[in-house]
Amino acid sequence: MTSAFIKYEGNTTRNRVMEFLVTFVIEDDYSMMDIAKHSKVSYATLKNIWKEFVKEKRVVFTRFVGRAKMYKLNAQNPIIKKFIEYYWKIIEEESEEKPKISYNSAQSVGAVSAQHV
Repeated sequence: MTSAFIKYEGNTTRNRVMEFLVTFVIEDDYSMMDIAKHSKVSYATLKNIWKEFVKEKRVVFTRFVGRAKMYKLNAQNPIIKKFIEYYWKIIEEESEEKPKISYNSAQSVGAVSAQHV
């Protein structure tokens, strides 16, 4: 299932990675291999953009686990803070647009309720 953010901004590698980072990596840290896996991008593709993410301070190194470097989203970066707000605003707007089915609208289309039985 494609998220509202991906539908709105486009299904690109950067968008899929940023979506995963905003959704899961604000507090927890992940290795690049795990980020690639959960973002559904290849590790090689992630490596191509990762230097840019580090240089722009979108992500920060947190620690080593064995030989793996662990990273998390840099929630202290003012641009990332704005991006997080923007991301959740899109998700919020999408959830508000979905039609709500009420009891009255279900009756108007001929649904059988307990009162009619």
